[in-house]
Amino acid sequence: MKKLFITIIILFVPVLVTCQSQTDTIYLAFWNLENLFDTIDDPNINDEAFLPDGEMEWTQDRLDKKMYNLVRVIRAMNDGNGPDILGVCEVENQAVLDSMINKFLPDLKYKTAYLESPDNRGIDNGLIFKTEKFKLLNVQADTVHLSDGWPTRLIFGVNLLTNENKKITVFVNHWPSRSGGQLESEPNRIAAAQTLRNSVDRIFQTDSIASIFIIGDFNDEPVDVSVLETLEAFPIKCDSLNLDYEIESVGELFNLSYEVYEKGEGSYKYRDTWNMLDQIIVSESIIIGNDFNYICNTFEVFRPEMIMTRSGQYEGTPFPTYGGKRYLGGYSDHFPVTAKFKIIRSSD
Repeated sequence: MKKLFITIIILFVPVLVTCQSQTDTIYLAFWNLENLFDTIDDPNINDEAFLPDGEMEWTQDRLDKKMYNLVRVIRAMNDGNGPDILGVCEVENQAVLDSMINKFLPDLKYKTAYLESPDNRGIDNGLIFKTEKFKLLNVQADTVHLSDGWPTRLIFGVNLLTNENKKITVFVNHWPSRSGGQLESEPNRIAAAQTLRNSVDRIFQTDSIASIFIIGDFNDEPVDVSVLETLEAFPIKCDSLNLDYEIESVGELFNLSYEVYEKGEGSYKYRDTWNMLDQIIVSESIIIGNDFNYICNTFEVFRPEMIMTRSGQYEGTPFPTYGGKRYLGGYSDHFPVTAKFKIIRSSD
Protein backbone atom coordinates (compact mmCIF):
# COMPACT_ATOMS: atom_id res chain seq x y z
CA MET A 1 0.00 0.00 0.00
CA LYS A 2 1.39 3.38 -0.91
CA LYS A 3 1.68 6.10 1.67
CA LEU A 4 -1.34 8.37 1.89
CA PHE A 5 0.65 11.42 2.85
CA ILE A 6 3.20 12.27 0.21
CA THR A 7 4.69 15.48 -1.02
CA ILE A 8 5.52 15.91 -4.67
CA ILE A 9 8.22 18.44 -5.50
CA ILE A 10 7.97 19.84 -9.02
CA LEU A 11 10.29 22.09 -10.92
CA PHE A 12 9.36 25.72 -10.72
CA VAL A 13 9.79 27.46 -14.03
CA PRO A 14 9.12 31.21 -13.76
CA VAL A 15 6.23 32.18 -16.03
CA LEU A 16 5.43 35.78 -16.81
CA VAL A 17 1.69 35.41 -17.11
CA THR A 18 1.15 39.08 -17.87
CA CYS A 19 3.23 38.69 -21.03
CA GLN A 20 1.12 35.82 -22.31
CA SER A 21 -2.02 36.07 -24.34
CA GLN A 22 -5.14 35.46 -22.25
CA THR A 23 -5.87 32.52 -24.56
CA ASP A 24 -2.65 30.82 -23.44
CA THR A 25 -3.84 30.32 -19.88
CA ILE A 26 -6.85 29.20 -17.89
CA TYR A 27 -7.62 31.23 -14.79
CA LEU A 28 -9.72 28.98 -12.55
CA ALA A 29 -11.54 30.16 -9.43
CA PHE A 30 -14.01 28.93 -6.85
CA TRP A 31 -16.15 30.96 -4.47
CA ASN A 32 -18.78 30.13 -1.86
CA LEU A 33 -21.22 32.99 -2.52
CA GLU A 34 -22.97 32.73 0.88
CA ASN A 35 -26.70 32.42 0.34
CA LEU A 36 -27.29 33.90 -3.11
CA PHE A 37 -31.08 33.58 -2.95
CA ASP A 38 -33.69 35.21 -5.12
CA THR A 39 -36.69 36.93 -3.49
CA ILE A 40 -39.34 34.53 -4.81
CA ASP A 41 -40.90 31.84 -2.63
CA ASP A 42 -40.18 28.34 -3.89
CA PRO A 43 -42.62 25.93 -2.19
CA ASN A 44 -40.28 23.00 -2.82
CA ILE A 45 -37.43 24.26 -0.63
CA ASN A 46 -36.87 25.95 2.73
CA ASP A 47 -36.21 29.48 1.46
CA GLU A 48 -38.67 31.27 3.76
CA ALA A 49 -35.95 33.17 5.62
CA PHE A 50 -34.72 34.76 2.39
CA LEU A 51 -37.94 36.47 1.34
CA PRO A 52 -38.95 40.12 1.72
CA ASP A 53 -41.19 39.20 4.66
CA GLY A 54 -38.79 36.55 6.02
CA GLU A 55 -36.55 36.85 9.04
CA MET A 56 -33.61 38.04 6.91
CA GLU A 57 -35.81 40.68 5.19
CA TRP A 58 -34.30 39.73 1.84
CA THR A 59 -35.48 42.34 -0.65
CA GLN A 60 -34.69 42.98 -4.31
CA ASP A 61 -32.54 45.95 -3.29
CA ARG A 62 -30.46 43.72 -1.00
CA LEU A 63 -30.16 41.07 -3.70
CA ASP A 64 -29.00 43.66 -6.25
CA LYS A 65 -26.49 45.02 -3.75
CA LYS A 66 -25.13 41.53 -3.11
CA MET A 67 -24.83 40.73 -6.81
CA TYR A 68 -23.08 44.06 -7.43
CA ASN A 69 -20.63 43.31 -4.61
CA LEU A 70 -19.91 39.80 -5.86
CA VAL A 71 -19.32 41.05 -9.38
CA ARG A 72 -16.81 43.66 -8.17
CA VAL A 73 -14.67 40.83 -6.81
CA ILE A 74 -15.19 38.59 -9.84
CA ARG A 75 -14.10 41.41 -12.17
CA ALA A 76 -11.00 42.03 -10.08
CA MET A 77 -9.75 38.49 -10.66
CA ASN A 78 -7.32 37.61 -13.45
CA ASP A 79 -5.78 41.10 -13.64
CA GLY A 80 -9.18 42.68 -14.16
CA ASN A 81 -10.29 40.24 -16.86
CA GLY A 82 -12.46 38.01 -14.68
CA PRO A 83 -11.88 34.26 -14.28
CA ASP A 84 -12.13 31.99 -17.30
CA ILE A 85 -13.92 29.42 -15.15
CA LEU A 86 -15.61 30.16 -11.83
CA GLY A 87 -17.19 27.47 -9.70
CA VAL A 88 -19.73 28.66 -7.13
CA CYS A 89 -21.85 27.23 -4.36
CA GLU A 90 -24.70 28.38 -2.10
CA VAL A 91 -26.80 29.54 -5.06
CA GLU A 92 -30.57 29.03 -4.94
CA ASN A 93 -31.14 28.41 -8.66
CA GLN A 94 -29.76 28.96 -12.13
CA ALA A 95 -32.07 31.91 -12.75
CA VAL A 96 -30.48 34.03 -10.02
CA LEU A 97 -26.98 33.14 -11.24
CA ASP A 98 -27.92 33.96 -14.84
CA SER A 99 -29.47 37.20 -13.66
CA MET A 100 -26.20 38.23 -12.01
CA ILE A 101 -24.00 37.59 -15.05
CA ASN A 102 -26.49 39.02 -17.55
CA LYS A 103 -27.10 42.18 -15.54
CA PHE A 104 -23.59 42.92 -14.29
CA LEU A 105 -21.16 40.96 -16.51
CA PRO A 106 -22.54 41.01 -20.08
CA ASP A 107 -19.23 42.14 -21.58
CA LEU A 108 -17.37 39.04 -20.32
CA LYS A 109 -19.64 36.71 -22.32
CA TYR A 110 -20.21 34.22 -19.53
CA LYS A 111 -22.62 31.30 -19.53
CA THR A 112 -23.62 29.01 -16.70
CA ALA A 113 -23.78 25.25 -16.25
CA TYR A 114 -26.10 24.17 -13.49
CA LEU A 115 -28.16 21.37 -11.93
CA GLU A 116 -30.59 21.55 -9.03
CA SER A 117 -29.46 19.70 -5.89
CA PRO A 118 -31.76 17.84 -3.49
CA ASP A 119 -30.53 20.02 -0.61
CA ASN A 120 -33.47 21.03 1.60
CA ARG A 121 -32.43 24.69 1.64
CA GLY A 122 -32.21 24.68 -2.14
CA ILE A 123 -28.58 25.77 -2.34
CA ASP A 124 -26.71 24.36 -5.30
CA ASN A 125 -23.37 24.26 -7.07
CA GLY A 126 -22.88 25.95 -10.42
CA LEU A 127 -20.22 26.85 -12.96
CA ILE A 128 -19.64 30.08 -14.88
CA PHE A 129 -17.39 29.94 -17.95
CA LYS A 130 -16.29 32.23 -20.78
CA THR A 131 -17.90 31.24 -24.06
CA GLU A 132 -14.99 32.81 -25.93
CA LYS A 133 -12.72 30.09 -24.52
CA PHE A 134 -14.97 27.08 -23.87
CA LYS A 135 -17.85 25.13 -25.35
CA LEU A 136 -20.18 23.28 -22.99
CA LEU A 137 -20.29 19.59 -23.86
CA ASN A 138 -22.52 18.26 -21.07
CA VAL A 139 -23.10 18.13 -17.33
CA GLN A 140 -23.24 15.18 -14.97
CA ALA A 141 -24.07 14.66 -11.33
CA ASP A 142 -23.80 12.06 -8.61
CA THR A 143 -25.96 11.99 -5.50
CA VAL A 144 -24.22 11.78 -2.13
CA HIS A 145 -26.05 9.27 0.05
CA LEU A 146 -25.64 10.00 3.76
CA SER A 147 -26.23 7.35 6.40
CA ASP A 148 -29.15 9.27 7.92
CA GLY A 149 -30.78 9.83 4.53
CA TRP A 150 -30.46 13.61 4.79
CA PRO A 151 -30.27 15.20 1.31
CA THR A 152 -27.16 17.20 0.47
CA ARG A 153 -25.52 18.84 -2.53
CA LEU A 154 -24.72 16.91 -5.68
CA ILE A 155 -21.22 16.16 -6.89
CA PHE A 156 -21.60 18.35 -9.98
CA GLY A 157 -19.44 17.70 -13.03
CA VAL A 158 -19.12 19.81 -16.17
CA ASN A 159 -17.37 18.79 -19.39
CA LEU A 160 -15.95 21.66 -21.43
CA LEU A 161 -14.06 21.84 -24.72
CA THR A 162 -11.36 24.47 -25.20
CA ASN A 163 -10.73 26.38 -28.42
CA GLU A 164 -7.73 24.08 -28.86
CA ASN A 165 -10.12 21.09 -28.92
CA LYS A 166 -8.96 19.87 -25.52
CA LYS A 167 -11.55 18.39 -23.16
CA ILE A 168 -11.58 19.18 -19.47
CA THR A 169 -13.83 18.03 -16.66
CA VAL A 170 -14.57 20.33 -13.74
CA PHE A 171 -16.18 18.97 -10.58
CA VAL A 172 -17.83 21.57 -8.33
CA ASN A 173 -18.32 20.54 -4.71
CA HIS A 174 -20.00 21.72 -1.54
CA TRP A 175 -19.62 18.92 0.97
CA PRO A 176 -21.76 18.53 4.12
CA SER A 177 -21.06 21.04 6.86
CA ARG A 178 -19.45 20.57 10.25
CA SER A 179 -22.75 21.23 11.99
CA GLY A 180 -22.94 19.15 15.15
CA GLY A 181 -19.16 19.00 15.46
CA GLN A 182 -16.26 18.30 13.12
CA LEU A 183 -15.68 14.70 14.19
CA GLU A 184 -19.36 13.88 14.58
CA SER A 185 -20.14 15.10 11.05
CA GLU A 186 -16.97 13.69 9.44
CA PRO A 187 -18.68 10.53 8.06
CA ASN A 188 -20.88 12.77 5.90
CA ARG A 189 -17.88 14.37 4.22
CA ILE A 190 -16.22 10.98 3.81
CA ALA A 191 -19.37 9.87 1.98
CA ALA A 192 -19.12 12.90 -0.31
CA ALA A 193 -15.42 12.22 -0.89
CA GLN A 194 -16.11 8.60 -1.81
CA THR A 195 -18.85 9.65 -4.22
CA LEU A 196 -16.47 12.08 -5.91
CA ARG A 197 -13.66 9.51 -6.00
CA ASN A 198 -16.01 7.04 -7.71
CA SER A 199 -16.91 9.68 -10.29
CA VAL A 200 -13.25 10.42 -10.97
CA ASP A 201 -12.35 6.73 -11.23
CA ARG A 202 -15.07 6.17 -13.83
CA ILE A 203 -13.42 8.82 -15.99
CA PHE A 204 -9.95 7.36 -15.53
CA GLN A 205 -11.20 3.92 -16.55
CA THR A 206 -11.80 5.21 -20.08
CA ASP A 207 -9.20 7.99 -20.18
CA SER A 208 -6.17 7.49 -17.96
CA ILE A 209 -4.78 10.95 -18.80
CA ALA A 210 -8.03 12.88 -18.41
CA SER A 211 -7.70 16.56 -17.47
CA ILE A 212 -9.74 16.90 -14.29
CA PHE A 213 -10.15 19.98 -12.09
CA ILE A 214 -11.85 19.56 -8.71
CA ILE A 215 -12.94 22.71 -6.92
CA GLY A 216 -15.20 23.49 -4.01
CA ASP A 217 -15.96 24.15 -0.39
CA PHE A 218 -15.09 20.80 1.15
CA ASN A 219 -15.81 21.79 4.76
CA ASP A 220 -12.62 19.88 5.54
CA GLU A 221 -8.97 20.81 5.13
CA PRO A 222 -6.28 19.28 2.88
CA VAL A 223 -5.01 16.90 5.57
CA ASP A 224 -8.39 15.68 6.83
CA VAL A 225 -9.46 12.09 6.25
CA SER A 226 -12.07 12.88 3.61
CA VAL A 227 -9.69 14.82 1.36
CA LEU A 228 -6.38 13.07 1.96
CA GLU A 229 -7.37 9.44 2.49
CA THR A 230 -10.78 8.93 0.88
CA LEU A 231 -10.43 11.23 -2.13
CA GLU A 232 -6.67 10.62 -2.15
CA ALA A 233 -5.81 14.19 -3.07
CA PHE A 234 -2.12 14.38 -2.20
CA PRO A 235 -0.13 17.45 -1.15
CA ILE A 236 2.01 19.08 -3.81
CA LYS A 237 4.69 21.74 -3.58
CA CYS A 238 6.52 23.79 -6.16
CA ASP A 239 10.23 24.15 -5.54
CA SER A 240 12.72 26.25 -7.49
CA LEU A 241 15.63 23.84 -7.10
CA ASN A 242 14.32 20.30 -7.16
CA LEU A 243 12.66 18.03 -9.67
CA ASP A 244 11.75 14.89 -7.78
CA TYR A 245 8.45 13.26 -8.49
CA GLU A 246 7.09 9.94 -9.61
CA ILE A 247 3.47 9.24 -10.36
CA GLU A 248 2.82 5.87 -8.77
CA SER A 249 -0.34 4.84 -10.62
CA VAL A 250 -3.12 6.01 -12.89
CA GLY A 251 -5.68 8.20 -11.20
CA GLU A 252 -3.50 10.37 -8.97
CA LEU A 253 -4.96 13.64 -7.69
CA PHE A 254 -2.95 16.55 -6.28
CA ASN A 255 -4.07 19.32 -3.95
CA LEU A 256 -2.75 22.71 -5.06
CA SER A 257 -3.99 24.38 -1.87
CA TYR A 258 -1.74 22.38 0.45
CA GLU A 259 1.29 24.66 0.37
CA VAL A 260 -0.73 27.76 1.25
CA TYR A 261 -2.58 25.80 3.94
CA GLU A 262 0.77 24.72 5.41
CA LYS A 263 1.70 28.39 5.78
CA GLY A 264 -1.33 28.92 8.01
CA GLU A 265 -3.57 30.68 5.50
CA GLY A 266 -7.23 29.89 4.98
CA SER A 267 -10.34 30.83 3.04
CA TYR A 268 -12.70 30.87 6.03
CA LYS A 269 -12.17 31.87 9.63
CA TYR A 270 -13.98 30.07 12.42
CA ARG A 271 -13.53 31.77 15.77
CA ASP A 272 -9.79 32.42 15.91
CA THR A 273 -8.68 29.80 13.40
CA TRP A 274 -8.24 30.05 9.66
CA ASN A 275 -9.51 27.02 7.76
CA MET A 276 -8.59 26.08 4.19
CA LEU A 277 -12.04 24.74 3.34
CA ASP A 278 -12.01 25.97 -0.26
CA GLN A 279 -9.54 24.09 -2.42
CA ILE A 280 -8.39 23.32 -5.96
CA ILE A 281 -7.36 19.73 -6.77
CA VAL A 282 -6.17 18.47 -10.15
CA SER A 283 -5.40 15.22 -11.92
CA GLU A 284 -1.82 14.18 -12.60
CA SER A 285 -2.10 15.20 -16.25
CA ILE A 286 -2.41 18.82 -15.13
CA ILE A 287 0.96 18.46 -13.39
CA ILE A 288 2.97 16.54 -15.98
CA GLY A 289 0.69 16.22 -19.01
CA ASN A 290 0.86 17.45 -22.58
CA ASP A 291 -2.32 19.57 -22.69
CA PHE A 292 -2.25 21.72 -19.56
CA ASN A 293 0.28 22.59 -16.88
CA TYR A 294 -0.26 24.13 -13.49
CA ILE A 295 1.70 27.39 -13.28
CA CYS A 296 3.68 26.93 -10.08
CA ASN A 297 2.77 28.95 -7.01
CA THR A 298 -0.27 30.59 -8.63
CA PHE A 299 -2.75 29.02 -6.22
CA GLU A 300 -3.89 31.76 -3.87
CA VAL A 301 -6.61 32.78 -1.49
CA PHE A 302 -7.97 35.82 -3.32
CA ARG A 303 -8.45 38.59 -0.78
CA PRO A 304 -8.75 42.07 -2.30
CA GLU A 305 -9.09 44.84 0.23
CA MET A 306 -12.69 45.53 -0.80
CA ILE A 307 -13.88 42.18 0.57
CA MET A 308 -12.11 42.40 3.93
CA THR A 309 -13.58 43.45 7.24
CA ARG A 310 -11.49 46.51 8.06
CA SER A 311 -11.78 46.88 11.81
CA GLY A 312 -13.00 45.36 15.03
CA GLN A 313 -13.02 41.78 16.23
CA TYR A 314 -13.27 40.35 12.69
CA GLU A 315 -10.67 42.56 11.03
CA GLY A 316 -9.05 40.80 8.06
CA THR A 317 -11.84 38.24 7.61
CA PRO A 318 -14.25 38.18 4.66
CA PHE A 319 -16.97 40.84 4.97
CA PRO A 320 -20.25 38.88 4.85
CA THR A 321 -23.77 39.80 3.80
CA TYR A 322 -25.10 39.11 7.28
CA GLY A 323 -23.68 38.86 10.77
CA GLY A 324 -26.11 36.34 12.20
CA LYS A 325 -29.46 37.91 11.28
CA ARG A 326 -28.06 41.45 11.14
CA TYR A 327 -27.75 42.80 7.61
CA LEU A 328 -24.25 44.10 6.88
CA GLY A 329 -24.40 44.51 3.12
CA GLY A 330 -21.15 42.69 2.45
CA TYR A 331 -19.92 40.01 0.06
CA SER A 332 -19.48 36.49 1.45
CA ASP A 333 -18.16 34.77 4.56
CA HIS A 334 -15.56 32.97 2.40
CA PHE A 335 -12.65 34.24 0.35
CA PRO A 336 -12.39 32.87 -3.21
CA VAL A 337 -9.49 30.62 -4.23
CA THR A 338 -7.79 30.81 -7.62
CA ALA A 339 -5.07 29.19 -9.72
CA LYS A 340 -3.60 29.53 -13.23
CA PHE A 341 -2.84 26.89 -15.84
CA LYS A 342 -0.95 27.05 -19.08
CA ILE A 343 -2.57 25.63 -22.21
CA ILE A 344 0.14 23.68 -24.02
CA ARG A 345 0.02 24.08 -27.79
CA SER A 346 1.58 21.68 -30.22
CA SER A 347 4.27 24.26 -31.03
CA ASP A 348 5.18 24.84 -27.35
